[in-house]
Amino acid sequence: MNYSAEERAYLWLCACTQTDYRERVALLGRAPSPVALLETPEKYFPAVCKGEACAYHSEREKREAEADAFLGELARKGYFAVTLVSDAYPESLKHISLPPLVLFGAGRRELLEKRKFCIVGSRIIPPWAEKLGRTMSEEIAEKFVIVTGLAEGGDNAAIEGALPSGNLISVLPCGLDECYPAAHASLKERIRRGGLLLSELLPSETAKKYSFHARNRLLAGLSEGVLVLAAGAKSGTLITANCALDYGRDVFALPHNVGASRGEGCNELIKKGAYLATGSADILSAYGMERTQKVRQDLTPDEARALEILRETGEMHTAAIAERMGMPAYEVSAILSALEIKGLAVKAGGNQYSAVS
Repeated sequence: MNYSAEERAYLWLCACTQTDYRERVALLGRAPSPVALLETPEKYFPAVCKGEACAYHSEREKREAEADAFLGELARKGYFAVTLVSDAYPESLKHISLPPLVLFGAGRRELLEKRKFCIVGSRIIPPWAEKLGRTMSEEIAEKFVIVTGLAEGGDNAAIEGALPSGNLISVLPCGLDECYPAAHASLKERIRRGGLLLSELLPSETAKKYSFHARNRLLAGLSEGVLVLAAGAKSGTLITANCALDYGRDVFALPHNVGASRGEGCNELIKKGAYLATGSADILSAYGMERTQKVRQDLTPDEARALEILRETGEMHTAAIAERMGMPAYEVSAILSALEIKGLAVKAGGNQYSAVS
């Protein structure tokens, strides 16, 4: 991949100096161009940096060699970089607080130029919300690139729904060389092959406590809207939603039963003005789009009746459904299993079932 002189200067500043974000922004503001920082750093660094942050090779040739070596390393690993002055840099990120000076990616670079929508949720979410989230992600991915993280629960639901289409960006809280959580290494590789991995951190950087908050602002900043599948009252997922509100993005949330601790954050968002969403049509219609209609699955009369009951009640125990239908519980269990196979119901634990479509 070819980089312009300005892009190379950005990458040298971010990857080959000890400066932090604040110092880099100050240096870029002081110099007449990014290239000037690489060519004559002695004119600008002393006024901004102190100590190790002010260290750089005194010879320009060595600074150029540093930049070339770093770009060569990116190429060997199959990574690419997009800087604040690159044509492919997402316009939406330029207007958030602390826009990243560089983004590192692995996978389908062209996804950066498409419309994006974010789906997130806490790491532990109700089965019905995970199932519904996967379905919604799959359907929304027909119109948008889905943006999410790489964690369990809500992120995983979004990934599994969108990955088959390839319209997926996973933003990492660590560099591209690393994987957090480590158990998702194979999933990370699947995303690299079919979608796009993205990080603002240097490839070798590990996840830090502050990395997750910083990553969440990118999830919101990249996207036109955010859907929260599940969140407790103090869930970190709410950071993404609040960033979205700060940036003027649309926020949607699945409604949860009153008193359900894993849904308190969603219900609170709705109370404060977030859009209530029970399916992808609620989201797509907000952007003037329609959901692609799927071929309706044939249901037996008993299956149709059981599904109707689940839709009326939201969640119900097998025994209670059997009583409503006037049938033995073992027969209703078979009916509910058939609905689960067809993707229309999900077991919520303790022989409780919920409708998902």
